[in-house]
Amino acid sequence: MSIGPASKLPGFLPLIAAAAIALAPGQASAQTLEIGIGTQNTTTNTVTGGVVLKELGLLEKHLPKTGKYKDIQYKLSWQNATSGPPITNGMMANNIQIGMMGDYPLMVNGATGQATKNETQLVAIIAYNAFGGGNGIVVHKDSPFYELADLKGKNVSVPFGSAAHGMMLTSLQKRGLPPDFWSLVSQSPEVGTTNLQEKRIDAHGDFVPFAELLPFKGFARKIYDGAETKVPTFHGVVVRKDFGEKYPEIVVAYIKALMEANDWMRKNPKFAAEKIEEWTKINKEVIYIFLGPGGVHTLDATIKPKWVEAVGANYAILQKLNMIKELNIGAWVNDSYVRTTYKELGLDYDKQLASYDTYNVTGTDPVCNTPVNNPLQTGEIWIQGGDIVPFSSPVCTLLGVKKYGSEGKKFNAVYLVDRELGIKVFADAAFYSVGGQDPKKPDVVPFLLKKDAEAYAAKNGGKLATYAEVLGAINLGQ
Repeated sequence: MSIGPASKLPGFLPLIAAAAIALAPGQASAQTLEIGIGTQNTTTNTVTGGVVLKELGLLEKHLPKTGKYKDIQYKLSWQNATSGPPITNGMMANNIQIGMMGDYPLMVNGATGQATKNETQLVAIIAYNAFGGGNGIVVHKDSPFYELADLKGKNVSVPFGSAAHGMMLTSLQKRGLPPDFWSLVSQSPEVGTTNLQEKRIDAHGDFVPFAELLPFKGFARKIYDGAETKVPTFHGVVVRKDFGEKYPEIVVAYIKALMEANDWMRKNPKFAAEKIEEWTKINKEVIYIFLGPGGVHTLDATIKPKWVEAVGANYAILQKLNMIKELNIGAWVNDSYVRTTYKELGLDYDKQLASYDTYNVTGTDPVCNTPVNNPLQTGEIWIQGGDIVPFSSPVCTLLGVKKYGSEGKKFNAVYLVDRELGIKVFADAAFYSVGGQDPKKPDVVPFLLKKDAEAYAAKNGGKLATYAEVLGAINLGQ
């Protein structure tokens, strides 16, 4: 993984040291502390560590202003990138002190820092999926391919060194397939999107949010999700070790701001998704599928042992393929800052460390008149120009689609939960098993993948159906 010149980074600001300290104009005793923060605004799972902090001024709110910081004025340099490697470049050049990225780029960041004497440390997590959900592989909507096995010998692209690249390497290893199973080339999300849309490649692997965003835009279909690997995936925060040691209070302040941003997201997820769309231009419906209630990813700053174990397994894959330098994981992972944050906020870190709970869809189903309380069965309808309405089951959700549709309402999105993978999916992109033992009350079971819907239908006496077909198979009289 090559490290390019920092001067080519977007928003590059030359700094004399990790945080430049200089006399502020007109204040002989004041100092200015410049802090470079590397963000990925279009990578949805990092937004509460980046663009939300910037737009709401949360970091400024929490930065220390007493003691040794009494006479310091802060100058924050928000430096946005579309992937992790440019942020790593900036951190190695000492232009960025705090950065955020996905699991595989994080490991490269740590290994590169240790190799170049520019050590970084993993200090907090932003968002995770315990089974790998979020990264994915998409094909053109007209493609004849429906699962990973169909891509043997095909032209596939992925941003090399990304979390999605790591997911693809893991998927091959778990199936005992060689790296040359497909013809793999490196393409950024922007390039891969264009090539897929123009049918120049057979498939494109990508990280959050692109494997959901491209199908949502109407020209792609997802055929593989990282949840099939059953290997955790996460986005985290790295800090230059020398900066953290010199300014530990600032690192704690950053984590406090991150946690406040997480709370802001959970308090009103519809409003938050709308604001994040405004700031990032990523569709609000896609942001919501990841970070809304029951979303694909969970916001949680704690560094769980399970994530550290996953780092070790992922590191072994990269080492086997000679894709990473040596990484001392024990020296790289440092949860002392996030532990201090929890203590200062009066929160129980160890309790949260052991928890994998998220916030779920709740309320009362307006069509079936039942409580919405089973996270694996819930559905939601985002009514255009209106609210996001909760439902208790797939059948009730689809009955809601028919009811509201008959009233002339239109929808921004309809969400269901995949029975096999346990992740939130767009209903119109899902496959269904319809039917079963009771013809008077046909079972409707949604799946992201066609093969999973076919297997369930075969086992339970149902039949495979598309979204349009399943809407035609139910009626408001049920």
